[in-house]
This record gives sequence, C-alpha cells and structure tokens, in this order.
Amino acid sequence: MLRHVVLFTWTEDTTAERRAEIVAALRRLPEQVGGMTAFAVGDDAGLVEGNAHTALVADFPDAEAFGRYRADPQHLAVIAEYVTPSLAGRSAAQYEA
Repeated sequence: MLRHVVLFTWTEDTTAERRAEIVAALRRLPEQVGGMTAFAVGDDAGLVEGNAHTALVADFPDAEAFGRYRADPQHLAVIAEYVTPSLAGRSAAQYEA
C-alpha cells in the first residue's frame, strides 16, 4: 500500500469560507477520481502554533493507482481551481505503509 500525505498552508488572505470550499472540493476527490482505499482531509486542530492549515492523507493499493490519481484531469482541476489560488505552501510525501 502507498500512503500519500499532503500538508497545505494557505495565504493570509484566504478566508474561513474559502478554506471550507477547498476542503469540500478535496473531499469530493474519492467520488470524482477514485482509486484510493482510504481518504481523509481536514483542517488543523490548532493545538500547535506554526502547523500547516490543512492535511490530506490518501491510501492507494500501489504506486500505479497513485500515478493515475495524480494525473487525473478532475484531480488537476481541483488543484487549479481551489488549491493553487490560495496556496502559500505545500509539503508532501508518499511512502509504503
């Protein structure tokens, strides 16, 4: 199994409403793209100063399934329409779980 972990930091001018729209768009990816065996996305709980704002974790059966997800036009559209315009920083890792 391949686990995909992404941490997003939003720009200072990204409103709470816009953050909610972004998270909602990301949460639709399993229905729109598929290929993952588990998927979770949510806002940081605010317990530690300096954390990223939003985390996404997706499990895929293998690297090929992740590759299909990564290149899927719907996935790319969500990134372009929702994520990129508000993105201040992003960090990601994929690892065998």
